[in-house]
Amino acid sequence: MPKTDSAPFSYEGLDRVIHEKARLGLLTSLMAHPKGLAFADLKQLCGLTDGNLSRHLAVLQEAGLVEVTKGYEGNRPHTTCRLTKTGRRRFLDYLAVLERLVRDAAKAAGRETPQLGRLGILST
Repeated sequence: MPKTDSAPFSYEGLDRVIHEKARLGLLTSLMAHPKGLAFADLKQLCGLTDGNLSRHLAVLQEAGLVEVTKGYEGNRPHTTCRLTKTGRRRFLDYLAVLERLVRDAAKAAGRETPQLGRLGILST
């Protein structure tokens, strides 16, 4: 959501579903792997237990951000997770709000953000 003159630092676009640390890591991992990731790979990348990963995936799935596909590879169960189109869009919207927050904080501190700009994270 755009900032308003009456509440410029409200950062309404910081979606609470996404903003939780583990879910932020999950979405970042899935963004980097558009074809999806196996449950075990996602668990390892994000440093979560089976139970924590399952619970966070359920929240993301309920919000329509992630799709979870269960099946078998050979005789072994195999779960694959990937971002939905909606999930990708909402995550990019979330990142835009984070970029604005970083710019605002740097400006308030009297600093520019050239390190982030050089990485292409922030456009200056």
